Amino acid sequence: MTSQPRNPMDLLAQLDLEALGRLSQKVDLPALLNGASRLNDGQLKQLSRMLAGGSEQQRALPEANGDFYGQLAELGAEQRAVAASVADFMRAHVAPIMNEHWSRDEFPQHLIPELRKLDLLRRVWNEDGTRKSDATVMEGLITLEACRVDVSTAVFFGVHAGLAFASIALGGSPEQKAEWLPKMLDLEAIGAFGLTEPEGGSQVSQGMRTTCRRDGDNWVLNGEKYWIGNSPFSDFTVVWARDVDTQEVRGFIVRTGTPGYSVRKIEGKVALRIVENGHITLEGCRVPETDRLQEVQGWRTTAEVLRLTRAGVAWQGVGCALGAYELALRYAQTREQFGKRIGEFQLIQNHLVHMLGNVTSSLSMVLRLSHMADTGQMRDEHASLAKVVTAARCRETVALARETFGGNGILLDHGVIKHFADTEAIYSYEGTNEINTLVVGRAITGFSAFV
Repeated sequence: MTSQPRNPMDLLAQLDLEALGRLSQKVDLPALLNGASRLNDGQLKQLSRMLAGGSEQQRALPEANGDFYGQLAELGAEQRAVAASVADFMRAHVAPIMNEHWSRDEFPQHLIPELRKLDLLRRVWNEDGTRKSDATVMEGLITLEACRVDVSTAVFFGVHAGLAFASIALGGSPEQKAEWLPKMLDLEAIGAFGLTEPEGGSQVSQGMRTTCRRDGDNWVLNGEKYWIGNSPFSDFTVVWARDVDTQEVRGFIVRTGTPGYSVRKIEGKVALRIVENGHITLEGCRVPETDRLQEVQGWRTTAEVLRLTRAGVAWQGVGCALGAYELALRYAQTREQFGKRIGEFQLIQNHLVHMLGNVTSSLSMVLRLSHMADTGQMRDEHASLAKVVTAARCRETVALARETFGGNGILLDHGVIKHFADTEAIYSYEGTNEINTLVVGRAITGFSAFV
């Protein structure tokens, strides 16, 4: 129903005549009323908004919350508690210093003891290297809350708790698990994962150039690894190499300080600047047979590790987009231009609704994907589709968020430009969107379009 216009005489009857008399001593009321009579409908509406502005400004505005459908509220109590603990950690410890470390291209290693107190790895992994029943959902929630503030923190955790830990959990002998997993669970030994090479990202499975050769009780490794997160300060790196005799892919635990192993920190990045990536060189690096991952079954094990972590990267895209949306919404509720908060403009509301739709649909997708993973239903194409969609939606969302900030959007202090830059890394790693598209395409058509 449409409201009926109120009778002007009823409105006049509500006037406080004493207050009106006091006002007439300060203002020429006849002239004021005469001027008001000449206003058109649009001008009268604007005047009405101005007069009502005081009460409107007192009205509490909606909080910025990207979980518009309340999907996270439907999760279990422990899952919500872990997510809340990560959110608190990010607000208290990471948010105040992240811009400084972004500018310095440096990971805040001094926060590792504080992160250790959350005991997050034990929410995902059991002591023996098996996964919890809800491991993928839990890992996703940790990733989401970290990326809401800073994607680099999530990447540090994902490399250590996902790629490196999973390599030993899936490919290590009982002795290797006993040596490394407890220390990794406690963040007392930090791991890295060495797969990508300078000349091979997407095609490294077919063109791995790093080699290993058996020499008595040792293996000799030669080659290079590139973009290796955590490696400039890790205690070890899981290095994947091709056996020159059998052509099989093997995995090795290469301890930092091993002769023939060196790491140069990659500098000049624009995305994920807080992550420390390394360029690893292996020159006659001798690794004992006891540090070869004994249960690795060629590339199959490597692919299984990547499959476990690809869902986590899809969560990164959702968390990054969610954080950018919430920053843009808060800004739109407070930033004023042309006498109004920019959130009152239709085009800004269109941006915000589009962003929220991207976040909501992406969150639904990764929650379903993670449930599939935890119940053994997820296949490569499922993870790949989630990576394709969430990365693309994240890219669109952070662009709209940055646009909402106008010129302020390129200032680090406002936060959104960091999300904008980090998205480019999310879009490219754990399989580019083109490669993941072909994985899905092969599954739905039955034809492989890979070169």
